[in-house]
Amino acid sequence: MKRREFSRALAALTTGALSPAGAAIETASGSITDVQGVKVGHFTESRRPTGCTVLLFEKGATAAVDVRGGSPGTRDTDLLNPVNTVQQVQAILLAGGSAFGLAAASGAMRYLEEHRLGYPMGRDVVVPIVPGAILYDLEIGDAKIRPTEESGYKACQAATSQRVAEGNVGAGAGATIGKMFGMKQAMKSGLGSSSFHVGNTGIVVGAIVAVNAVGDVVDPKTGKIIAGARKPDGSGFVDSMARIREGYSVRLDAAKNTTIGVVATNVALDKPQATKVAQMAHDGLARTIYPVHTPSDGDTIFAVATGVIPARAYHGAIGALAAEAMAQAVLRAVMSARGIAGLPSYSEMRSSR
Repeated sequence: MKRREFSRALAALTTGALSPAGAAIETASGSITDVQGVKVGHFTESRRPTGCTVLLFEKGATAAVDVRGGSPGTRDTDLLNPVNTVQQVQAILLAGGSAFGLAAASGAMRYLEEHRLGYPMGRDVVVPIVPGAILYDLEIGDAKIRPTEESGYKACQAATSQRVAEGNVGAGAGATIGKMFGMKQAMKSGLGSSSFHVGNTGIVVGAIVAVNAVGDVVDPKTGKIIAGARKPDGSGFVDSMARIREGYSVRLDAAKNTTIGVVATNVALDKPQATKVAQMAHDGLARTIYPVHTPSDGDTIFAVATGVIPARAYHGAIGALAAEAMAQAVLRAVMSARGIAGLPSYSEMRSSR
């Protein structure tokens, strides 16, 4: 991508601008499935809010990962190191259920093997490559109910290139936000997606994320909290960062949170370039979640490049767009969530003001 095209692309990001305080927030209207070569399927557990989300790449995709949180739960991320042999993946799993949820990747592998999609190991053998990451949602409902191998298989069966369903679905079904002062002051969060079409280049950059953070979610245009830790009487927000600045001592249990997501583009990138895009995409979390990447979060972002269009692009520009797409996806995850017992949603808090 030439410098002039990059400048136009960044200028185009104003299409996702947020409205003034008090007005409805506008976010990017696209979905990660706008990226050619990406399909997304959810499995949402009806017996309690949990589930998994699978991204399928039937023709393969170059992939990388960057883990920033202190309590990650991941699978096959070492394969994505640029120095390692495997160059492409067939799917990425995002799941609830804490470490138990990683079992859903086995279901995705079974589905892909049935469709002869995977790393070729001989005339009759393929090994599907399915990296994954999980979030902690076991405090919501019956902790014995969590994503299984069958959940991952069903998510693959449901995969489509249509617009991604958002909110209380898939990996975001049991997601919550603003837990620094305990679950009694937390809010319901969910899963969101967004995308940007870059001028007339044909390049698309998209994101999908399940937001389950310790911190609050902030509108980056105004700096105002839109979801997070509530005051004990439910009348507004505590402002977690303000309390930290005041010296408030907060005790947190490790590994009970985590924001996990994927950014994708339709251009060709190699693994080192995709790794830089994954790193830059974390800026989208830093712009919207305060605090983020804590010892109690396992924040993980994957980056994939499908290479469907022949254009090659400057990966620094793709990373800048990926960060903005991720920020927009975080806002959509919060805004599309529906409240459940004891955990109100963004829309409920907004309407009560």
